[in-house]
Amino acid sequence: MALESVVDVAVVGNGVLGLSVAVEVARRAPRLRVAVIGPTDREGAATEAAGAMNNCFGEVTTHTDRHPASRAKFAIAREALAAWPAWRDMLAETAEPETAAALTGSGSAGTFIILSSASGRIAEENFEAISRALVQHHQPHQSVDPSVIEGLNPQRHLRPLRTLHLPGEGAIDARSVLSALETAARARDIQLVPTTAHCLIVRSGSIRGVRLADGGTLTAGTVVVAAGSMSLTLIDGVLPPGAVPPMFHGTGLAAIARRPHRGGAPDVIRTPNRAASCGMHVVPLPGPDRQYIGATSVITAHPPIGPELGTAADLLQAVCTQIDQDIFSARVERWLCGRRPIPLDCFPLIGPVPSLPGLILATGTYRDGFHCSPVIARHLADIILDPGPASRDTDFDCLRPERPPIWTMNPRQAVTETVRHYLDALDEHGHRIPPVLTEEPLADSLHRRTQQLYEQLRQPAALPPEIALSEFVLPSRDAAGPGQLTQLNDYLDAARRHHVPAEPDPTEMSCSDGRP
Repeated sequence: MALESVVDVAVVGNGVLGLSVAVEVARRAPRLRVAVIGPTDREGAATEAAGAMNNCFGEVTTHTDRHPASRAKFAIAREALAAWPAWRDMLAETAEPETAAALTGSGSAGTFIILSSASGRIAEENFEAISRALVQHHQPHQSVDPSVIEGLNPQRHLRPLRTLHLPGEGAIDARSVLSALETAARARDIQLVPTTAHCLIVRSGSIRGVRLADGGTLTAGTVVVAAGSMSLTLIDGVLPPGAVPPMFHGTGLAAIARRPHRGGAPDVIRTPNRAASCGMHVVPLPGPDRQYIGATSVITAHPPIGPELGTAADLLQAVCTQIDQDIFSARVERWLCGRRPIPLDCFPLIGPVPSLPGLILATGTYRDGFHCSPVIARHLADIILDPGPASRDTDFDCLRPERPPIWTMNPRQAVTETVRHYLDALDEHGHRIPPVLTEEPLADSLHRRTQQLYEQLRQPAALPPEIALSEFVLPSRDAAGPGQLTQLNDYLDAARRHHVPAEPDPTEMSCSDGRP
């Protein structure tokens, strides 16, 4: 029989963000009726596949301090770093004993960031940016001799050039957190609806609830959409064109492995984020000799049917040669594949949508959703329980969903950065140009292709390199082509019309109104 129910708050998505928002609202307002919609298998969900590193400074790049939106996102990540111990303890209070033990007694209490001999120039620059940020913010850290790091056993010719230890950044098992969140939800009488949302119910210009895939409905005055990379499919057609930046799917592949012998790293070992990808990492997990090995990042406009075999080969090759040769003999306990939600400008979509009262988005978090979930949950609970301006967190102003795209560079800089990312990725994947030649012909060719993309855009834009390369300059994975470019131009035109006055130049945009 189809479900017909009335609640105060309906949350679409049962990943870490959706459940965290629901638990935080119910914890602070026990009388509110709260429901969470999401299938139990969570196929393709980012949380289920997450390495769950509580890394803030470990995610720093050279761009972190260059734009107000980047600085705001970093401030939220710093706040989350401080919030996780109390959030973890709260979840452990109602969790099953085994899950509680995994939350509080296992996992990693520190992170080693290594600059591998195989690293490209962008990884080197990001390593330096991490070092500067640690000093600037007085964050505990130290340089460490790589030879004394337990579980770091690369091939000799790929020994790390430099290593930093961050004692305040570690990891927590994502699967245990999901289990604990579900238990906490049940303990607070949150209704868990094991299906998917079909569409939003809109009447008289406001949200009225959610129609479910099984034919049922949830009537609600507030709907939080936290469905990861599929979130915007629900709002397609119910918001004005151009109101919210479009979303891409960042497929990440990882593995849970069990080592045949005692050993392995007790802390996280990772590389800096690097060209058009995330850093690789090995994360300790609860249980004897278990490790999480990740991760890849393949960005597509449409949900892929699964991960690429080539990315799995690249990942395992890099981890075994640059981090720990002994992983070669580890047994795969489980492969994990999830889709990170990545907006066109790579900035999260967090908060109310003024064009549709009652709708709140919690998505587009790319690599930061798990780590930032306690702070995002608190922020959205503030808005739900007290919609007035006093509840607003100014760090989230930049990340409001209904906004023009945030360009952190001008078009010329974006072209140059795209070329640099491509050449860097070639280097890290073993491409070598003979000494008698130079990379100039290759760089010039890619520069021309990227420049041609920008010449076809009808509005000023400065696409992040990973989006430009994956979808427009080298569209080899996702059948992208003229249609994809047409969609981009249509969105940019619509965004300019919707967000009045639109920005005349993408070189320097403030958080408040999108203008220089």
